[in-house]
Amino acid sequence: MAEEINDLIKQRFIKLEALKGMGIEPYGMGVPNLLSIKELVSKFTSQEGQGPGDKGQGTDIKAEVATVAGRVMAIRSHGKSAFCDIKDQLAKIQIYVKDGIISKEKFSAFEKLDIGDIITVTGELFKTRTGEPTLKVTDFALLAKSLRPLPEKWHGLKDVETRYRQRYVDLIVNEEVKNIFYARSRITTKIREFLDSRGYLEVETPMMHSIAGGAAGRPFKTHHETLDMDLYLRIAPELYLKKLLVGGFEKVYEINRSFRNEGISVRHNPEFTMLEVYTAYSDCEGTMRLTEELIRFAAREVLGKETLEYQGNSIDLTKWERVSFAELMKENFDINPDDDTKAWIEKLKKKNIQLEKEAVSRTQVLNIIADLIEPKVKSNPVFVVDLFTELCPLAKAQNGNPLLADRFELFMGGMEVANAYSELNDPVEQRRRFEEQAEPTINDQRLTTKIDEDFVRALEYGMPPAGGLGIGIDRLVMILTNSPSIRDVILFPQLRPEQE
Repeated sequence: MAEEINDLIKQRFIKLEALKGMGIEPYGMGVPNLLSIKELVSKFTSQEGQGPGDKGQGTDIKAEVATVAGRVMAIRSHGKSAFCDIKDQLAKIQIYVKDGIISKEKFSAFEKLDIGDIITVTGELFKTRTGEPTLKVTDFALLAKSLRPLPEKWHGLKDVETRYRQRYVDLIVNEEVKNIFYARSRITTKIREFLDSRGYLEVETPMMHSIAGGAAGRPFKTHHETLDMDLYLRIAPELYLKKLLVGGFEKVYEINRSFRNEGISVRHNPEFTMLEVYTAYSDCEGTMRLTEELIRFAAREVLGKETLEYQGNSIDLTKWERVSFAELMKENFDINPDDDTKAWIEKLKKKNIQLEKEAVSRTQVLNIIADLIEPKVKSNPVFVVDLFTELCPLAKAQNGNPLLADRFELFMGGMEVANAYSELNDPVEQRRRFEEQAEPTINDQRLTTKIDEDFVRALEYGMPPAGGLGIGIDRLVMILTNSPSIRDVILFPQLRPEQE
């Protein structure tokens, strides 16, 4: 197969040199007065008609002259004439080329075109005997000679990684893949529309932090030469956004790129997109309502419905449930919120849950438990409430129960999609929790090694009570487009180096 492809590439290089020898520039300039193919087809009248051809075809009914451009996707030659399909971003159209309508020199150049070449054509629109809109070409120009053949089949498990690695080819030949990314764009547009209409201000915060904070996760580290200081790609923008609440912005959001130097899987990519929303004078309960309304709005606007299928499971966005994390832990593992880490591990082992040596912190144990819970919440959206306060260093505790946080995690399609809580705005308690996070655990593991003094200082000026929300955009898009892997909804996912 590789040898066959190399032969095809050699043939295309030969055609490239032949075109140059004819005085044709194979990589042309921009095209003035260009019409999109979709616009052209929409202009086509409903009149019945026949077009020209070699086999008794009739004449045009209406001469709609236009210039379009696109990639050649099919060529059907008939001696001194040919039909081709060309495709641009949104649509495709058939073109008809005939020696005599264009000059012999032009037709000779046209015969050296290959599938994959990008061309511009000018001509008159007509309808064939079968009723297909077609452009009778009166002039054409080559804009980009394709030197590699497009694959005839671009699917199947053996080609999955190649599709991700060569996304540009995947988008050319797989229309359904392109539609996923159109949907993704519309989802983020509608999220912005929803929040903007409610008075939220979209902001941008730094992507390089001097302290890795705002969420649990292993950061990427870099170094700034001029300042001679280490910096971290952000794990989350949370602390900066809450500083804006201190500054007087009462409703803010950011659709942000965040980074975690951790594993890669069908649900995890080192670089990912989050929506974070902060609402002054709100709380966990108000944020829960906001989350439901936002996701339902996006589904209605993009999909036109609130019931969808995700990987064989039906999700009804009109039915939202709640389950208690504390009750699940008690029922399934006999774990209580005041148990120490050693007790957690012992109780999990009694349930035959295998733990690796490094799984000694509460955050690591929580990840194990989350993996056990996720498969049980595959149908309707589920708010998991009553999480342990010790696992939520930035959240307020529930009134009357300091061991449980006023927080929820949203699960849809068996995945955690969102996380929210009533924001802790007590600077004294926040400092105590930061200090606790910085203390050594077993094997000297810490959630953080530094206290963010500037964030504590900001809280000391006074931050209003607030509800904060984080939604994983990639995972939400997965669910709304019924995509099994996060790599299906990220244009260029992170991959291992290509094997030579």
